[in-house]
Amino acid sequence: MIASIIIGVAIFGYAAWALVKFINKSKKGKCAACDLKNSCSSQCHLPPQG
Repeated sequence: MIASIIIGVAIFGYAAWALVKFINKSKKGKCAACDLKNSCSSQCHLPPQG
């Protein structure tokens, strides 16, 4: 019984942590949250056209 509670809390805790991490990354924008932003050669660093 206690093991089931601990496992349940661990699963829901990890899910909450992953959700918060995802939301925080999505608020930063595509390139700011990218792990490769310093070595990426995509168009993210250019100012918007138009």
